[in-house]
Amino acid sequence: MLKKLNGILNILICSFIGAFAGHVIYVCLDYRTHPGLYDMQSAPWYTVILYYGIFTIVPLIIAIIIKLFLWRKLKQKK
Repeated sequence: MLKKLNGILNILICSFIGAFAGHVIYVCLDYRTHPGLYDMQSAPWYTVILYYGIFTIVPLIIAIIIKLFLWRKLKQKK
């Protein structure tokens, strides 16, 4: 059961990282194609990336902490 949960957490962590990387690539490409849209904002164009990064890192840290607890449990069972 713990190994299955560990595998699910691995998939979850990789999904968070992949979604963040995809979002960063999309925003960078969108800025290159439509710089005028981002000039109308008062904030810099990369502010969206920073907010997305903050909201991604919180569940990522929680998943890593759970994974560390599982790793200790699995290590104790052996």
